[in-house]
Amino acid sequence: MAQEFYKKNYSIQEFYPILYQGIRTMKYMIKAKKDKSLQSELIERIMLGVTEVNGCEVCSYAHTKMALLEQGFSNQEIQNLLTGTADDIPSDEMPAFLFAQHYADTRGNPTEESWNRIVSLYGENKATGILGAIRSIMIGNVHGIALSALFSRIKGKAIKKSSLFYELGMISSLIIYLPVAIFQAIIADFLKKPIIRFS
Repeated sequence: MAQEFYKKNYSIQEFYPILYQGIRTMKYMIKAKKDKSLQSELIERIMLGVTEVNGCEVCSYAHTKMALLEQGFSNQEIQNLLTGTADDIPSDEMPAFLFAQHYADTRGNPTEESWNRIVSLYGENKATGILGAIRSIMIGNVHGIALSALFSRIKGKAIKKSSLFYELGMISSLIIYLPVAIFQAIIADFLKKPIIRFS
């Protein structure tokens, strides 16, 4: 079964909180990776799992290469991850992988219970690292979906649920949003605001 692309379209307004949250928590992924509480293989599985939910062609291509060349994943495991099959995921990583997919499926609004379970299973340091990995790929997916659609349009294969206005708007929004999101993340860290909220 081939991977399905363009499963979701995120609005330009949705992109800002995703960007801000990713910037805010990316450092936790880097820290957890550095202190070896979060392995590169799990990060890559998370990124492929989130990409499968969102259907980003650009991210699928990039992370397939990374998983194959850098992490030594088999072609079969990559295909399974990109089609939503979790057969090859080690049992200790399964809760993190499923939480990542839940996070993407709810457009960045996981349940409080699901987050508390991740913290209780993995501890605060690894859990925040997992959150950082999920939010990092969410930035890539949301931006990458528009970029992929634009590339398809240029090749003469416009995506039905997209438009040129949307694609250009989403791509150019990064220029406006990035400095504001960085500034907001710095202020939020200074004020010690929670890294995750629930509705």
